Amino acid sequence: MKAILDHMPIHIYNTLTGEKEEFKPLKEGKVGMYNCGPTVYDYAHVGNLRAYVLADIIRRVFEYNDYNVTQIINITDVGHLVSDGDDGEDKMTKALKRENKPLTLEAMDEVSSFYTEKFINDLKQLNIEMPSAFPKASRHIAEDIEIIQKLEENGYAYATSDGVYFDTKKYKAYGKLGHISLDDSKNESRIVINPEKRNLTDFTLWKLDKNLGWESPWGKGFPGWHIECSAMSRKYLGQPFDIHTGGVDHIPVHHNNEIAQSEAAYGEELAHYWIHGAMMNINDGKKMSKSSGGFLKLANLEEAGISPIAFRYWLLTSHYRTQVNFTVEAVKAAQNAFIRLVETFIRLGEVQNEHVHAVAEPKDYAKEFEEKITNDFDTAGAVALMWDLIKDHSVVAKEKIELLLSFDEVFGLGLHVVKDMKDEMNEAIPAEITALAEAREIARAAKEFDKADALRKEIASRGYEVKDNPEGYILRVVK
Repeated sequence: MKAILDHMPIHIYNTLTGEKEEFKPLKEGKVGMYNCGPTVYDYAHVGNLRAYVLADIIRRVFEYNDYNVTQIINITDVGHLVSDGDDGEDKMTKALKRENKPLTLEAMDEVSSFYTEKFINDLKQLNIEMPSAFPKASRHIAEDIEIIQKLEENGYAYATSDGVYFDTKKYKAYGKLGHISLDDSKNESRIVINPEKRNLTDFTLWKLDKNLGWESPWGKGFPGWHIECSAMSRKYLGQPFDIHTGGVDHIPVHHNNEIAQSEAAYGEELAHYWIHGAMMNINDGKKMSKSSGGFLKLANLEEAGISPIAFRYWLLTSHYRTQVNFTVEAVKAAQNAFIRLVETFIRLGEVQNEHVHAVAEPKDYAKEFEEKITNDFDTAGAVALMWDLIKDHSVVAKEKIELLLSFDEVFGLGLHVVKDMKDEMNEAIPAEITALAEAREIARAAKEFDKADALRKEIASRGYEVKDNPEGYILRVVK
């Protein structure tokens, strides 16, 4: 790897400014990144998982450019109401009722631990690198209370009969992420349940519940969903930190609320760069939602014959800010392309007689790849470049392999695993079998086809298969 100064600058589309900006770290050579994690009341659906593939790509791009990344993915295991606007039933309570468990914190922890384990397993199957930490909201109640008390001191919080709320009208910059208006007529999605709220956009900091929750200065209850993220990001990354990510659906409410409460409490910016991935629709174009009850899990894709890594490959073929429409047919087509990629990669390591075409100006694939990935994480362009490399007859097989392995540090498709398996396979083939295959190749070139056929049969009798291709042949152990 080159030093950081030798790399190209990374440009990011910052939702906060609405512009593509050159990334400038708070600390040289380091990146602090917070990714809004799941509410673990159910399995993750494939639309959720797109956000974590994006977060993984961002991390890998920075690591490819020699940055040290501290990545946090929180686990929401309490306090997230069915409506992101602080209305409706708590999602974890809903899960307890669905699974016929008692309404206790112990049962809530049991359910959340189960779905947290399933979520982490999904990440592993998608070859997503594990973050520096998976902090749980339920383990950070003291940090939540500290911020709420700070907001009270600063005049931004007020109490009602059902909890404590943030006064959005007092925070003049409210809605700056995505330019969300405080005009009530433009916030029709926020249903008013509590008439004690001063403003339609005010949101819960602490929700009272005399039966379930934690003790606090305001009474027994739960922290609001939004305050949890402010508390955990501040504890693990400090304030400000470099990058905050999530889906575009987080912009209007959740992320604006995070910004408002964190900055009102401590008087400094929460995060410098905000990155939001577009939504994934399914089949008929309707948004997938866990709350609606019908959604696709990663396990459902495997039942349909789609591997998790093929799904990851499909996601890489679109830019993260482009809305995608999931269909089984589209993802299976991507899976076929991924299979061709793996087959080609294996064949490159077994090419015996290359025909390389000299060109006047060879393409600098390493440079062009870095141009793609540092331009707002353009994986779609980088994937297209990868296929250009594969088809380029002016690049020798060994160099192609090195470049593909380098690209895969960002793509995360596991080509290094394929290489390791291939190397093990090659080591398992005895020298005399390789010699027979070479003799057969010479016989074929001399048009001594009877001799070549006899050598093929001899190789087969010893438990090996020789398969011809345009570049030479592949020698495999017969299973």
